[in-house]
Amino acid sequence: MRVAIMQPYFLPYIGYFQLIAAADLFIVYDNIKYTKKGWINRNRMLFNDKDTTFTLPLKNASDHLHVCEREISPQFDAEKLLNQFKGAYRRAPYLRETMALLESIVHHPAANLFEFLLHSLAQTCGHLGIATPFQRSSEIAIDHALKGQDKVLALCQATGADRYINPIGGLQLYREADFLANGIVLEFLQSRLPPYPQSGGEFVPWLSIIDVMMFTAPASLQTAIRQQFDMTRPTA
Repeated sequence: MRVAIMQPYFLPYIGYFQLIAAADLFIVYDNIKYTKKGWINRNRMLFNDKDTTFTLPLKNASDHLHVCEREISPQFDAEKLLNQFKGAYRRAPYLRETMALLESIVHHPAANLFEFLLHSLAQTCGHLGIATPFQRSSEIAIDHALKGQDKVLALCQATGADRYINPIGGLQLYREADFLANGIVLEFLQSRLPPYPQSGGEFVPWLSIIDVMMFTAPASLQTAIRQQFDMTRPTA
């Protein structure tokens, strides 16, 4: 039983979806503090051969609120964002298929940030053929005052996990011995992203999943999601 736990992001990079696909259960943090200037409501795309940030604007609120307590700005212009995507990728070979997905995401009526992002992740997983079930962290019966590794361990135990997988960037956040003491194997996923044809300039890696979908054939993308990563142990 492999479990992965992440906060929600807006159209994240391919490694996020590789993590979901590699898990038997994907827990999405909803009762976690919103990170200002993080990647929860923004990401990067390719525009004129350079990485450019796109943003989901939020209603003004305290920075101490949880993700599930934040709302999208009433001034959010869905068509403007879609036009940004169209303009940036107007010559991409898989524009039509990807724009159909993006339209279903961006036009979602939810004003709540978490609900909007959860819908976005679910729609993208459906497009990529990923069937891993999602569960909201707040729905799992643990002490939600726990922090960091203690909270991760509690969520793993509550869901019957015997393996916990995390992106390689979190290697220094966890102690393998603590997981093993609780009967859980700790693993880290390191994404491999061979250069793929973009728009002709120098390859720009680790952009939003939008970029990969725009330039990659569906069959090749399925392979990348399920095979182009390494799974390692801390002691490996």
